[in-house]
Amino acid sequence: MKITAETVQNIANLANLELSAEEIGAMQQDLSAILDYVEQLNQLQIADLPAMEHVLGAAVAAAAGQQPGSNEAAISEVTTRPDEPHPWFSQKEALANAPLSGAGHFKVPRIIDKG
Repeated sequence: MKITAETVQNIANLANLELSAEEIGAMQQDLSAILDYVEQLNQLQIADLPAMEHVLGAAVAAAAGQQPGSNEAAISEVTTRPDEPHPWFSQKEALANAPLSGAGHFKVPRIIDKG
């Protein structure tokens, strides 16, 4: 799919970016290549493939010498942990490394004008 320079400029404006003409050209090529690859992926015939219940399922099953999807308990054991409370940072600790803080909060530079 061909991306136009105008489309790149529109995306840059939405992201509040200023791009040079060279950057627009490079981004135009990169985005076109990405969309071409996505179109290739869309052409794959995946209707007969089993759904993957968890991204780590195949890796955990392979490590255990099993077929993917054959041992959900092993997957759950590896990929989850008990939800237990633990102590949080105090406000002072959380703000200790902040470049700028005040009134108990992080301070950040203004990026949007009131206008």
